[in-house]
Amino acid sequence: MTTTTKDDHCTLLVQCPDGPGIVSAISTFLLDYGANIIESSQYTSNPDYGTFFMRIEFCCMNLMEKRTNLEAGFAKLANEFSMDYRFSYHSEIKRTAIFVSKDPHCLMELLWEWQNGDLETDIACVISNHETARGVVESIGIPFHYIPANKDIRQRAEEKQIRLMEEYDVDLLVLARYMQILTPSFVECFQDRIINIHHSFLPAFVGARPYERAYDRGVKLIGATSHFVTNELDEGPIIEQDIERVDHRDDVTDMKKIGQKVERRVLARAVKWHLEDRVIVQDNKTIVFR
Repeated sequence: MTTTTKDDHCTLLVQCPDGPGIVSAISTFLLDYGANIIESSQYTSNPDYGTFFMRIEFCCMNLMEKRTNLEAGFAKLANEFSMDYRFSYHSEIKRTAIFVSKDPHCLMELLWEWQNGDLETDIACVISNHETARGVVESIGIPFHYIPANKDIRQRAEEKQIRLMEEYDVDLLVLARYMQILTPSFVECFQDRIINIHHSFLPAFVGARPYERAYDRGVKLIGATSHFVTNELDEGPIIEQDIERVDHRDDVTDMKKIGQKVERRVLARAVKWHLEDRVIVQDNKTIVFR
């Protein structure tokens, strides 16, 4: 019996106007190339005039040899249905850069998931405006770059960061509690490729000091939100959220400790789903095939 390897596995993401025959056409196309569909998920925003979304994971013997013809053939099918689509080959591991400031808890969670084999990516580097995380990062063989950043030198700092992203050929940027505002020009360079963790359940307490403001408001639930970064502060497409219950006994310090646990797991899930090509952005929302 011949077995497939990672080179033979691929994920296909599709977005197009909804209509009859899309699933059949894609399935038949893959069958004609000898592909076996392993996982398939689909969603339509409205069956009458909405947008159709689909994620298909498939395997195909000798896929790399068939790749050029497969993509050329699918382009014709895509044109017929006005599809936006992307093939993501499992043998091409995405490269990630992690940005962090002083608080290391989200960074540590990502490193643990990566070391444990649950986060399939090459962590190309860690960039920080503080030296706090250097020791732990370099101890596991990941390059660490200290780039001071504040509003007075932001443009110069971002120029260095962009050069590093190009040098490392980075696919994804993760802001693991990187406490700096990104400029529009920087965000434009990496559209839908920057994932942030915000330490509140958005849209509540946008901006700075959310735990202090939550405490002053007397909330009973606190949470965290992972979203793509846009030029509107904390307004980007939301990927994942979670919450924990608090009460009148919890002060700001308690809330921060509880919140950090939520932040860690929310960011890790969002990054994992993005790396597995489970997220499609539509306008300011996301479709997440979990």
